[in-house]
Amino acid sequence: MMALPEGAVRRIAVFRALFLGDLLCATPAFRALRQRFPEAEIALIGLPWAQELVGRLPTIDRLLPFPGYPGLAEVPADESRTATFLREARATPIDLALQMHGDGNVSNGFVAALGARVSLGYRRGPDARLTGSLPWDPVEHETTRWTRLVAQIGARPDSARLDLPVSAAERERAGALLAPPEDREIARPGPLVGLHPGAKDAARRWPPDRFAALGDRLAARHGARIVLTGGEGDRALTAAVRAAMRVPALDLAGRTDLGLFAAVVGGLDLLVTNDTGASHVAAAAGTRSVVLFGPSRPRQWAPLDGRKHTAIDALALVAPGTAPADALRLLPLDPVLAAADVALESRQSAVGSRQRVGQRASGSLNW
Repeated sequence: MMALPEGAVRRIAVFRALFLGDLLCATPAFRALRQRFPEAEIALIGLPWAQELVGRLPTIDRLLPFPGYPGLAEVPADESRTATFLREARATPIDLALQMHGDGNVSNGFVAALGARVSLGYRRGPDARLTGSLPWDPVEHETTRWTRLVAQIGARPDSARLDLPVSAAERERAGALLAPPEDREIARPGPLVGLHPGAKDAARRWPPDRFAALGDRLAARHGARIVLTGGEGDRALTAAVRAAMRVPALDLAGRTDLGLFAAVVGGLDLLVTNDTGASHVAAAAGTRSVVLFGPSRPRQWAPLDGRKHTAIDALALVAPGTAPADALRLLPLDPVLAAADVALESRQSAVGSRQRVGQRASGSLNW
């Protein structure tokens, strides 16, 4: 356990200037921080897009846009902008600064420059820049990594649940999107299956023709209704999937913001997705998923609940010696289809079990 500064901890800065999945994986640690320091102001130093998430999280009070820092690629370094940011940060003393941006090789320097009374993060080797640090394990699960860090200051998570709150209005809008009255194919009965073909890195994308074949097979086997999801930049991918399919599909790419996307995912029975932020949205929503991994490690990034989420490690299924960047491109349909079959059959078994319990309960009350 690490000693905290004398007196109350009033101001906490958390540095994690990354993307959606990265932040969602850290929400159990954020929640533990809030429970440990209920009166503190907790600021996230992050990328501008994160305001959309921070505004939903009761665990984070405000976003401080990351100004950039030499050696960190997320924002181009600008010496003047960074100096101004650090000067303003030090003008109102920070009691506790947490480096949650990686192994600390570069990021510990930025956090140390904040001038906090206590700072904590990870290190790859000897590193005295922070007042406390832990050895970095490159294959530790991303959620466990950060809950282990905050446990050093007595912040222990209540669970590994990921947080992404959505409003009742967003759920209502998602329901309307998923049941368009003019689209009889989508409005008919049958499980709703989302296909998410996008990812920032091309090496993390399963080919569109295989997503299309998967959608057709799930429609034939399970009566699935297929929904294509993605951001504005994924429109070409979802259009390619839809064009290659024999059955109709509802294409929602570019039609949802973060909250509506989370609500749409929450309305699905299954999401099949590349290893990207969508997989963590499904975990937060409690929606079953099949997640396709290529160059990245399932051990580090797969959703922790293996009962609802299946990780497909493409590198383990293709020919030995295949380059990690080629693994998803070479991943065949069959293992993904088999995992989706199991997920939909498990979902149907769970629905049937709940219905039988309800019928027995109803019978006993009426008797």
